[in-house]
Parts: sequence; C-alpha cells; structure tokens
Amino acid sequence: MGSGVRLRLPMVRVDRAIEAPPEAVWSVLVDLDAWPRWGPTISGAALDDGGKQLTAGSTGRVWALPGVSVPFTVTEFDAGRRWAWSVVGVPATAHGVESAPGGCRAWFEVPIWAAPYAAVCAIALRRIETLAATRT
Repeated sequence: MGSGVRLRLPMVRVDRAIEAPPEAVWSVLVDLDAWPRWGPTISGAALDDGGKQLTAGSTGRVWALPGVSVPFTVTEFDAGRRWAWSVVGVPATAHGVESAPGGCRAWFEVPIWAAPYAAVCAIALRRIETLAATRT
C-alpha cells in the first residue's frame, strides 16, 4: 500500500494507504474526541454547539499542546470524503479519505506556506490508521 508526499499547488498532500473501510477512517476524522489521539499538536477540541461530530459549517475551538485554544470554522465539508477548515480565520489543513484497493487512502492537504507541517500530518495518518482498525 504505502504512503507519500506530493506537491499540489498551492497545497502539499500527505497520504497513507490504510487497510480499513473508508467509513472507519472518516469516523475518526470527524470525531472531536478522537482528535487528541491522532493529532500530535492537539490536546482537545470542542464544537460551539456542544456536538461531538463535525458537520458542514461547524465552528468551535481547538487546543494546542501548550494549552492555548483558538477558534476554527469548517469551510468545506463533503460527508464521507473531505473536510477543510480555517483556524483563527486562516485557511488550514484539509482532511480526506477515498476508497482504494484493500481499504482506503487517507490524506491531508497543507497550505504550501506551512509545508513543514506535513511531517506532523504523516504521524497523524499513522495514528488514524491505528484508531480506524478499532472501528471496523
């Protein structure tokens, strides 16, 4: 299966083949309680409406490891496939999953100006793979 990093202007895409159904990976991506378990820079997240699952237009706060919280807004949402957000009003990562032989391919897209963050995303994808295995 494998993983990789590709430049897709103006974004850098990091992806990973995962031997799990796309639905299992998607459930990890949109479950705010799971974010600290897969996001190396995230210690918590909460939606303004008190929910636990992202939806189109969701707003909330995300906590970084040092304990700083910042607001976020989901700016793109294609259920079961892709979501993107802005953090503090700045376009940030996109997250997605697509069917692939033997399971699926999960991916992140990072703005080119934040390209070094792709290394963090690669760690997150490995963790997502582990979490998705528990949801199949």
